[in-house]
Amino acid sequence: MSRKPVHLAVYDTLADWETGHTTAWLARFGYEIRTVALSTAPVTSIGGLRLLPDLTLAELRPEDSSLLVLPGGDLWDTGDDLAPFARTARAFLDAGVPVGAICGATAGLAREGLLDDRAHTSAVSVYLDATGYQGGKRYVDADAVTDGDLITAGPTEPVAFAREIFGRLGDVLDAEKLDAWYRLFHDSDPAAYETLNS
Repeated sequence: MSRKPVHLAVYDTLADWETGHTTAWLARFGYEIRTVALSTAPVTSIGGLRLLPDLTLAELRPEDSSLLVLPGGDLWDTGDDLAPFARTARAFLDAGVPVGAICGATAGLAREGLLDDRAHTSAVSVYLDATGYQGGKRYVDADAVTDGDLITAGPTEPVAFAREIFGRLGDVLDAEKLDAWYRLFHDSDPAAYETLNS
C-alpha cells in the first residue's frame, strides 16, 4: 500500500531543530516529506537554512496527506501571519488526519481553539495561558502528548515529539523498537541500539 506524504509546514523563523528527528526518520521509513508554505517563495529558518516549498497551503488537502507537522517559529508570537496554518490544522483534525505541533505552533493552535477540548502540552502552561485560550484544564506537564489525532510538544522535546508521531502513525516502528529508538536518541542508551537494529 502506498503511503500518503507527510507535510511539513515551513515559514520564515521556523525552528529547524524541532522537527529534524521526525522528518528524517519518517523519510528513512518510506514517507515522502513535502514542504508547504503560504507561497512558493523561499523561506529561511531560524538556523539560516533556506527552503524552497514544494506546494502552497492553498493547494494542500487533508485527504492527500498522512500528517501535517507544524514547527515552532518566532512568527507564531508576533502576529497573525501563521494563522492560516492553524486553520489548516483544524481542517486536518476535522478530517481525521493527524497534526503534530511543537513549541510556538501550540500557541497558534490554542488561538484557533484547537486545544480547548484536547489534552496537550507546550513549553510551559503560562505560555499558552497568554493566548487567552480556554484549554488550561487540559494542559499536561509532559514531554509530549497525543490526544487522538493531535500531537503536541514543547521546544526542548524534539525526540519525544517524533516518538509520539511515530506511535500515532503506527507503521513506522513496532512498540519494542519505538521504545528502543526513544531510549537511544533521548537517553543515549547504548543497549537500545541492538534492539533497534535487530
